[in-house]
Amino acid sequence: MAETITIIDDRTGKQVTVPIHDGVFASSALRTLDPNLRMYDPAFLSTAACASSITFVDGDTGIMRYRGYPIEQLAENSSFLEVAFLLLNGELPTREQLDTWSFDVSHHTMIHENMRKRFVDGFHYDAHPMGMFISAIAALGTFYEDSKDIFDPNVLNKQILRLVAKVPTIAAMTYRFSCGLPFVLPNNSMGYAQNFLNMMYRIGDDYTVDPVLARALDVLFILHADHEQNCGTTAMRVVSSSHTDPYSATAAAAAALYGPLHGGANEGVVRMLGEIGDIKNVPAFIESVKRGEGRLIGFGHRVYKNFDPRATIIKKTAYDVFDVTGSNPLLDIALKMEEVALNDDYFVSRKLYPNVDFYSGLIYQALGFPVEMFTVLFAIPRTVGWLAHMSELLKDKEQKISRPRQWYIGQDARDYTPIVTR
Repeated sequence: MAETITIIDDRTGKQVTVPIHDGVFASSALRTLDPNLRMYDPAFLSTAACASSITFVDGDTGIMRYRGYPIEQLAENSSFLEVAFLLLNGELPTREQLDTWSFDVSHHTMIHENMRKRFVDGFHYDAHPMGMFISAIAALGTFYEDSKDIFDPNVLNKQILRLVAKVPTIAAMTYRFSCGLPFVLPNNSMGYAQNFLNMMYRIGDDYTVDPVLARALDVLFILHADHEQNCGTTAMRVVSSSHTDPYSATAAAAAALYGPLHGGANEGVVRMLGEIGDIKNVPAFIESVKRGEGRLIGFGHRVYKNFDPRATIIKKTAYDVFDVTGSNPLLDIALKMEEVALNDDYFVSRKLYPNVDFYSGLIYQALGFPVEMFTVLFAIPRTVGWLAHMSELLKDKEQKISRPRQWYIGQDARDYTPIVTR
């Protein structure tokens, strides 16, 4: 028997029965009862604004899948570019497809010199890397006249390729600019993460990318590539619904990510651990959180109510990194905090478990990234997810330009009074 829900308008006695599919029913049922009826849903907590086949998340059981594939299997066996192909195309690539895709990405990494000389160099010397990144992505679209032809699949795919290939280059440029260092050109012979690390840190010939560290960054990129309808992805879909170009839409999504409640959490974790300072201070800090005097950053999640599957993977990755870079005293503090919190009913009862941000910042720090770069690092892989959602939206015939309604609670009609009488 099909699941249904019946909605009754007590004002009129009208009722409508609509089917429920996977816990979702169409809001058009409300309009059937009354065309002017609206549901008040701040932050879209109970609203499914789209149908998507990209990422599945079950927060109650701690499940996350890309196109049906468990994130654990992808992180263990795949590469970021393979996962990127999967997210963008719906299926894992063949060997030939992956080779072609990897070649194309590695040969579209260059940035137009006018972009570098006339735009990037125009920022103030202490500009935040994420601010530069957002601006540069938006500006990048002005170099491609065909970028607005989004309904030509070949043209759209070319823009997607360009963005996936160039975001690491732009990210590295923002870092080098902030340090006053000359830009390092991409190396087409290197893998995606390896090339990015090389562009970040090479000075002369005195730098070799450790394969363990490159793999760790690749895993982080896989874990951050998409995460269903979060704030940044929602921004991407809303802006894309106006049929703007992929560069403008990606810049808008990155701007949403820039907010401290979204992409800045791992930076907050590192700062929090630094303020705690020593493992012996952990119990006192935990007690202060319980008293409402502080916040435990990196614990809990809007979606995951059991555990964040990405956190388990990233914790193992952290150990791999520290085996190469050496111990980090902040890791000891983090491990102690996890131990104390997971054995305290205050946090367990509230389902406050470590999330992906709790360990990712420590890995980034061990790789040499300053905290100001953390959100930029988030944006590099998430660009793939954003573009996958844009492509999906453009093919969805049910989608229109986003235009939510409001509940007006302001003043009723009133007459203007001249300023001399006020």
